[in-house]
Amino acid sequence: MPKNSLSKEEVKSMLLLACERIIAAEPELSEADRNLGDGDHGLGMERGMKAATEKLQSGEVESVEKAFSSVGMAMMSSMGGASGAIFGTFFRNGGKALNGLETFDAAALAAFLQAGVEGVKQRGGAAVGDKTVVDAMQPAAEKAAQVTDQPLAEALSAVHDASLAGLEASKSMIAKFGRAKTLGEGCLGFPDAGALSVTVILGAMKDYVNG
Repeated sequence: MPKNSLSKEEVKSMLLLACERIIAAEPELSEADRNLGDGDHGLGMERGMKAATEKLQSGEVESVEKAFSSVGMAMMSSMGGASGAIFGTFFRNGGKALNGLETFDAAALAAFLQAGVEGVKQRGGAAVGDKTVVDAMQPAAEKAAQVTDQPLAEALSAVHDASLAGLEASKSMIAKFGRAKTLGEGCLGFPDAGALSVTVILGAMKDYVNG
């Protein structure tokens, strides 16, 4: 049965599913990164999500905000490198936007994604079109802002679709950051590995909410 909003305990379960999905996707994420970078993105994300799983399972979550921000803290402290900073910032900043909320609904989803992607853009300086995580995060955040009045299940489905479209669009971009920048046109045809991680996370959230 699809859910219209989630309690803090349900948010914890949703985030544990996202961790599980990223860990399972390690080979796919590593392959995507090998096409453009040094191939360590999948292993880094796996390490970060294992730490996040441990953190989430270590006790009761205090709040909706803390569920998200604790994932960010765990990723930041366990991963290192650019991905740790980026995804740590995404979850921490997004979590802070949920301060005081008792439940997580479509409006909360929009607040989380907007604050998360703004934090990532400020931290790394990337914009849509640079072939980074932002190419999946930004369209997801923009779509979320348009569907705040919808049930959470429908909102997350639309947001996930938007992130997938952003991921697909990243294949035709020339990278402006990281190791992929040195490839020039050689990176055409391949999606950004970080953007792929974003779609996996949002896909897990969608699946959890849709039951």
